[in-house]
Amino acid sequence: MAQSEGDFEFYLRSLSSQTRDSSSPDPSSDPYLLPSVTKIYDMCKEGGSDEMVTRAFNQMSKLYQRCISVSNQSQTSNGALLLTMLQFFLDFGDVVLHDTDSSLRSFFRSCLSREFADPVVAGRLLEFLNFNKTKILKSFPALLPQFFPLLLKLIAWNGESLEKPFLSILPLMISAGSFLPLFSSLIDLPLLVVALEKVEKKNSGTLIGSSIASIQKSAAPEMLLALMDEAYTGSAIENLSDGSGLDDNGSFDLADPSFLEILKDENDGIAERHWTSPTMVTTLRAAVNNPQSDRLKQTLRMSPHLLGLYFSIALREINDSLLCALIPLLMSRYDTMCPDKTFCFEVRKRLSDFMLAVFQWCPHFIALLKKPIMDRLAEAYDSPAKTELGLHLCWAIGEHGAGGTSYKDVARVLFESLELLLYENLATSRLGLNQESAINPKGNSSGKSSQARLLCFVVTAIAKLATCHNELLPRARVSLAKVARSKVVDRRVWQRACDYLGLMDEPALCMSVLGPTTGEACGPGIVDWSKGDSKMVAHIPFYLLAEQEGAPYHDFSFGDVFPVDENPS
Repeated sequence: MAQSEGDFEFYLRSLSSQTRDSSSPDPSSDPYLLPSVTKIYDMCKEGGSDEMVTRAFNQMSKLYQRCISVSNQSQTSNGALLLTMLQFFLDFGDVVLHDTDSSLRSFFRSCLSREFADPVVAGRLLEFLNFNKTKILKSFPALLPQFFPLLLKLIAWNGESLEKPFLSILPLMISAGSFLPLFSSLIDLPLLVVALEKVEKKNSGTLIGSSIASIQKSAAPEMLLALMDEAYTGSAIENLSDGSGLDDNGSFDLADPSFLEILKDENDGIAERHWTSPTMVTTLRAAVNNPQSDRLKQTLRMSPHLLGLYFSIALREINDSLLCALIPLLMSRYDTMCPDKTFCFEVRKRLSDFMLAVFQWCPHFIALLKKPIMDRLAEAYDSPAKTELGLHLCWAIGEHGAGGTSYKDVARVLFESLELLLYENLATSRLGLNQESAINPKGNSSGKSSQARLLCFVVTAIAKLATCHNELLPRARVSLAKVARSKVVDRRVWQRACDYLGLMDEPALCMSVLGPTTGEACGPGIVDWSKGDSKMVAHIPFYLLAEQEGAPYHDFSFGDVFPVDENPS
């Protein structure tokens, strides 16, 4: 015991000397300091008294504040040292009545903002967060939602080697205030890599020890002058450096607002301004057309996985109002992302699956989001991605009856949008012409296929919407008849329109096939498919004939259908 007390006093004196030594501007430069802090923590953890913990805390608190205060001038990494002290504060905060929240925030702002590119610090931080996950979620729930942009820098720069531990803490970053901004940041993760590589180049090939916050501060006066010039003279300064918004290699300029927005350290809400920047299109193309770095390739593979986890958490834990607010943002980003083919395919699949799952869970969202849905249907001509989004929206409108039978006004408005989309395609084939040049410049098969696929979904949505809302049936018959009489429409679309017209002559069959899946419809001849497994007791589905009670009303017997074997032996 005496030996342990002597060791404790020895290590405590080494901490005390660093807090008093004014000749050493950087205490973390002492190679023996981290082992001393670790030994003190281990001794307190193994059964130290409250007095021992209090004495250790007094020295660690002073040392922590000194390390934070000199972090801007530090030439060495002090992330591991600060994390060890933070672990001490978390474990013994109740004993010394210390609130660790301010210490955690100062670590993110002063240390991690400069050392996120250090793989050792990044790995230690993720270990720290995973080890203290329950405590952070309970005592500091707003911490990671506030600093998620900084954590995204960490995973974007260090790559797939840290993907697994990062996925474990991603749920802690999601809160009411971070849910929507985090979605945009996850989709923009490849752009974050491009921006960070730009900073690395400007900092002589290293990001460790360079605070991006200083770049933002240095650019602020020039940006303010540009805004003042625009306000007083009516002329805008195109760029703060060379007038192009880009540097010589087609990437971000350091003063560009889009650059500063992507590189922010803290969550300050949704900011879509960077997508309206004239430099964004050029940057996106440069990121894909130029040789991609290994770091960018890894991020393009990781981002869909992160989005998948984000969406699964959203469906389980996020309230309806935030889910509803996410859908318009999702639709606006469907065609606005890093144009890598594999990345776009993986991300759009997750976007569409999530959107349809939300509509399945809350069909009335279709009625609430009537305006953005109509806007996206009107843009179905613009690009193949927007056409694909239009397909999914058409399916959702028809499948869920524009929100349900109680939303008749919404159904009428959406029906008119579908009619317009159908008639414009029948009259001009506008969509097919636009997509021929976008998809297949040497032929028209791709464009025509996309147009036919869209029209099949539109025709189906019209038929299903009219089946759910009977007052729309006359207009639906007119629309489908125009398709059936058209001489230029694709045969698949023509066949589908004819089939639906035929179904509409048999209301019960039409309701069974095209009606809503919620079980609202009932009546003679209408099939409740959810009970099909219990009702089907023979190869002849008599339950389709409304299950009338009493004697059989058919004029045949089973003997007419199944001949009796005269010799059963």
